[in-house]
Amino acid sequence: MDILLSRLLLFLVSLIALPSCDSTADKLNMCMDGKHQITEPRPEGQLYEQCSPWKENACCTANTTEEAHQDNSYLYNFNWNHCGVMSKKCKQHFIQDTCFYECSPHLGPWIQAASESWRKERILDVPLCLEDCESWYEDCKDDYTCKENWHKGWDWSTGTNRCPSNSQCSRWTQIFSSAQDMCEKIWSNSYKYTTLTKDSGRCMQMWFTGPNPNRKVAEYYLNGSETVAIATGLHVIVLLMMLLH
Repeated sequence: MDILLSRLLLFLVSLIALPSCDSTADKLNMCMDGKHQITEPRPEGQLYEQCSPWKENACCTANTTEEAHQDNSYLYNFNWNHCGVMSKKCKQHFIQDTCFYECSPHLGPWIQAASESWRKERILDVPLCLEDCESWYEDCKDDYTCKENWHKGWDWSTGTNRCPSNSQCSRWTQIFSSAQDMCEKIWSNSYKYTTLTKDSGRCMQMWFTGPNPNRKVAEYYLNGSETVAIATGLHVIVLLMMLLH
């Protein structure tokens, strides 16, 4: 029994062993396997306008960032003006959202396998800073849309997205009741609304200048998830020892 117990404990310890430094570093500086991201982050000095904050270390190319600023770009053939012309102040948030999604090398803790045919990975529940989500909603509240989930359900018969026949264009605030409602629903829970502010160091920033602050945020969440996994594994070992004795 003692030999069996020893072998079982060794096996369990191996399962919950700390990830290597290399593995942790990879998750802190990686590109998701999406439609337009490059394989590994690198300096991209010519990133266009709103995407320029990522130029020191990016998962996007200059061409991708230029297209991100177009009304109907080849990136996803997505038409922002599906319910009339989107206001400039609203559109700038969607451009920034695209820059964040395409360019960020620090999304590792939230990257998940994706079921869509056009990408192998996606992000899920990225904790957005309060200021970014609230200002996004505030600047779009007078615009119009016909859907709360922009990831799916469109009419693509013309090659670009159009409102489905069973929908109608409505004021933004009728489709999304709050900033939280919008940020979490619009891209199938890619983002998670938080009450954390930028100075907390615990939320991801879409809008920033200077050095990218999001690496430290990703490191915080990555280390936290590893700690929980280890604690859970140790708890299982203790229970097994109690049962076997």
